[in-house]
Amino acid sequence: MTTTNTAGAGPDDVLEQAAAWREAGRDVALATVVSTWGSAPRRPGAQLAVTAAGDMAGSVSGGCIEGAVIAEAREVMEEGEPKLLEFGVTNDQAWEVGLACGGRIEVFVERFD
Repeated sequence: MTTTNTAGAGPDDVLEQAAAWREAGRDVALATVVSTWGSAPRRPGAQLAVTAAGDMAGSVSGGCIEGAVIAEAREVMEEGEPKLLEFGVTNDQAWEVGLACGGRIEVFVERFD
């Protein structure tokens, strides 16, 4: 497995990398932030490309959300059905773990063909 992590890559870089992986015959899924509310590290339009081997380009969030999106992306590659994922934490939950405010993020994951 070769791991490519270009978390700071722009949207065009992510799509170019995803296209290069597809041209090489690899399975690829593309995750796109479609909406946010409150505290969210990435804005709508941010993208993450993932291969079945675990290569990544771009970012849709970070931490545990990014890990969950990658796991869902692997299922999307296997099953072919796109998914709309929603992650969130209320303001009260955020205060309990030391964060300034809550937030919500929706991520659309699709197979990149």
